[in-house]
Formats: sequence, structure tokens, C-alpha cells
Amino acid sequence: MSDRFYSGRSSYVFTSESVAEGHPDKVCDQISDAVVDAFLAENPYARAAVECLATTNTIVIAGETRGSESITKAQIETIARDKVREIGYLQEGFHADNLDVYVHLHSQSADIAMGVDASGEKDEGAGDQGIMFGFACTETASLMPAPIHLSHRILQNLARARHSGAAKGLGPDAKSQVSLLYEDGMPVKATSIVVSTQHAEGLTQKQVREIVRPYVLASLPDPSWMCDDSELYVNPTGNFVIGGPDGDCGLTGRKIIVDTYGGAAPHGGGAFSGKDPTKVDRSAAYMARYLAKNVVAAGLAERCTIQLSYAIGVSKPISFYVSTAGTGKVDEAQLERLLQEKVNLTPRGIREHLQLNKPIYARTAAYGHFGREPDATGGFSWEKLDMVEMLQDYFKISQKKTELKSAIG
Repeated sequence: MSDRFYSGRSSYVFTSESVAEGHPDKVCDQISDAVVDAFLAENPYARAAVECLATTNTIVIAGETRGSESITKAQIETIARDKVREIGYLQEGFHADNLDVYVHLHSQSADIAMGVDASGEKDEGAGDQGIMFGFACTETASLMPAPIHLSHRILQNLARARHSGAAKGLGPDAKSQVSLLYEDGMPVKATSIVVSTQHAEGLTQKQVREIVRPYVLASLPDPSWMCDDSELYVNPTGNFVIGGPDGDCGLTGRKIIVDTYGGAAPHGGGAFSGKDPTKVDRSAAYMARYLAKNVVAAGLAERCTIQLSYAIGVSKPISFYVSTAGTGKVDEAQLERLLQEKVNLTPRGIREHLQLNKPIYARTAAYGHFGREPDATGGFSWEKLDMVEMLQDYFKISQKKTELKSAIG
């Protein structure tokens, strides 16, 4: 197994994409996670698996819940409308006040509950079988791959400008794509950048390009990273007035590569949004990122991939794998043993270690689940670097010798 086509090549071009908060699939992710947050705010041990579909002036919310029976359909409808309004959709074909919201949530399956719940001497089991991956590398200060980091940054800067009114005429729906040239294994500049953004009727492609270009340039580490002007593609179809769920149906969980590492590392296939932290698709992927990030931050490797696997109803992980793709300074098998000794990798252990039973998930549902700053209320706890000192002490790695060579802040 290897990450990002790792073969010792030093020069190549690699591409990642991102989508904005107003992308139809991201609208659904944010609604699903806002509903999960509502259940966890009511009961930290509530169970929720919430799916959302969005199309022209219609939202459908479905799934299974347990433990917060006091939350009503009317409350869930309000959550959906508030999220759509917050994103910025007040357009004819998708309007926060006028759209129809259908709520079809029902009780969690008793068969699943029996396998997942703790009982007698049986610990809480995994909610499903599956494989989860975590990754970190030294390309950026956040220890994320640079192409996805910059793709997110472009859209975040455009969204801030849209919400503040600094970039007039832009709509909520947008996508970005960044292709980076790597030399000696590290990114050095963009070879092409693509931005497609919804805009007001009457704006020409040239006018949209003039609005967008400064925000693209400001998102790069240095002006020298900018691609040739002929390789900056802004709204290459020529027009993007009809956007959001009015232009394209959205579904929860369809942007799993955008949510993680932009294709620079393996993905287990399970989506995150709409799932409470007992679902290992989410919590174990967060734990894998946490461990990989601490390994790289400790200077034990320049890149680290971690895989976990689980069986439904079984508490202990079925397997645990660490790869440093030839960049490691310590034995990988020894690292596997140490990490498993230091962290309880059962579903309950992960939730307790990362303190995941909190309403912290809506904020993850746009611009990536990884590479973000931990916040005071417990969000992005999987980005903490509180294992670094222990790892360095164990392997006798000094900070002086292992300064990160991050290219991008």
C-alpha cells in the first residue's frame, strides 16, 4: 500500500479540488450535520444517522435517530431553513423561506442497537464494518497536502468576501481546482487553477474573472506561485447564474475526497456528515488523522498514512496499519505497537479521547474536516498535537533535528 502514488518521483503535477458551502452536496452535508448537532446538544449520547437530499425548492431529510425524542419535525425544518439562509440562498429556485422541507426520521434499528450498545461485559461495538484512513505530511503548516489546502483556501476567501459584501455579484455555489508542480517532492507553484462560481445575471465571464482573480492570488503562499494567466480558468462554461440545488441535485456524503485529503491519500469510502460519533466511519477517520498528524509533527516521518478497520458490533479494531512511505525515521512496526498502547482505539475509547460527544459537527461540513484549528468548544479536537512530546521522548527525537519544512502556512 502507498499514498499518493508514492514511488520516489521528485517532480510531478498533482491536482485536488474543493467545493464551496453553497455546492448542492455541501448544502446537504451542512444540514445533516446541523441536525446531528441538535441531537447531541439535547443528549450527548444520542444516535443519529441523517441523510439529506436537496433539489429545486425542496429538501428531504431522512434517517435513523435514538435518544432525543423531544426534537420535533418542526425544529428540524427550522434547522434546515436556517442553514440554507446562512449559506445565502434566497433565490427563486432555492429560497430559505419558500422551499418545502420533508422530514422522515425514524427510530434506529433494534438489530443495529443490539450490536452497538454496551451490555453486561460487552463493550460498545462499532456501528458498522469498514476501513478508515488518516494522513499527514509536511507540505503545509497544517500538515495537509498542499493542493487540497489551497483549493479550500480559495473558496473560503471568496465566501468571506461574498458574505461581507466585498465581492458583489457572486452566488453561494462554487468549485475550485488547483494543480501544483512538485520538485524534489515539495510543491513549488501552481500550473493551473480552475474556479467556477455562481454569479448574478448580467455579469460577463470577464467581469467574474476580474472579481475572482485577486482572491485566488491572495490564497497562494506567494505571487510567484500563480500559474500563467492562460492557465487560470474562471467559469470556463461561460455562464453560471443557475446554481445550487436548483441547478443540480445535492446529497449528503458525495464529497468524501473534498472532505479529506484531495486524493493525496487513500480513503475508506465512508462519508462523515450526518453521523454521530459512534459511527466509526467518522470517529475512526478522525482518530487516524490525529495519530498521523502527531507522528509527522513529532518529526518521525515526513508523511504518514494510518489505516484502521472494524467489524460491526465488535469493539476492538480488526487491524491497525502505519505507513511512512519511505520517509520514516523510526521502525513502522514499533510505531504501530506504541500508538495502540497509548490510545484506546475502541469506538468508546476514540469518542472519549477526542471528546466527540458534543455538537461540533456542522462546522466541519464545508472546507474540509482536516487541517483546521482546534477550537475552545471542542471542535476539531483531532487536530491537536498533544502526543508530540511523548512520541519524541519515546523515540529520542529532538525538536532541533526534526523541524518541519512546511512550504505553506
